[in-house]
Amino acid sequence: MGTRVVYTDLDGTMVGPRGSFWHTAGRALTADPAAALLDLHRAGVALVLVSGRTFEQVVEAARIFAADGAVAELGSVVSWDAGRGVHRLSGELPARYAQRTPMDVMAELGVVEDLLARHPGRLEWHAPWHATHEADALLRGRVDPLAVDAYLAEAGLGWLTLKDNGAIPASSRMTLAPDVLPPRVYHLMPRGISKGAAIAWDLERRGLTPADAVAIGDSVSDLEMAPAVDRLWITANGATVDGMADLLSAVPNVTVTEGPMGEGWAQAVRASI
Repeated sequence: MGTRVVYTDLDGTMVGPRGSFWHTAGRALTADPAAALLDLHRAGVALVLVSGRTFEQVVEAARIFAADGAVAELGSVVSWDAGRGVHRLSGELPARYAQRTPMDVMAELGVVEDLLARHPGRLEWHAPWHATHEADALLRGRVDPLAVDAYLAEAGLGWLTLKDNGAIPASSRMTLAPDVLPPRVYHLMPRGISKGAAIAWDLERRGLTPADAVAIGDSVSDLEMAPAVDRLWITANGATVDGMADLLSAVPNVTVTEGPMGEGWAQAVRASI
């Protein structure tokens, strides 16, 4: 059998500049992604949105795109049935915090404030969108995630990790140093939570296997979807990020699209149905 479900990232993948479904990376108008989405639905292939956005944001986007499910906060929450069905992944959050959200725990421990103080001008809250996240601290800037992870481990916080979720345009609301712009978006969250883990859980719920699924993304964090699906597509805009080529070479089931953002997304969808 062919593809039964497509798991797709949103920002920088399915939608382009400023979250538009109707513009190319160069801001020209296009109906190609919409036509590909229509082809997907007509083929009877399920669509699941997988994003770093909050639960409410992704569920609302799922309604707009007629998606069959949604994964929010980089794999922390899996939902279906228009948000009525919900499953939360806790990863390596210590058992003593089991009844609390990761954000509550990080606030109590002062983890984010410490990281911001250690990276002045290079890391800040991804305001205003960070305010409603529960499972992860949403940040922006330009730091070395591996170095941050090493510091967290030394501080006895090895259950946390900093994940790179791709580049975003610079804006006037940012207070980062000029050499940091344009910045990248980071999610500070418990280890063991990932888009791939969420997809694996959702496939089991559906009674499907990785052979039934493909995924589409654009960032380092999207590479974690690869083990959970038959084929991972990375849009061309994501493949050009510094260091991405080396990471892609280690993923056997990845294909880079010819076009960036929505154009590449449409290519991946049509190749999958």
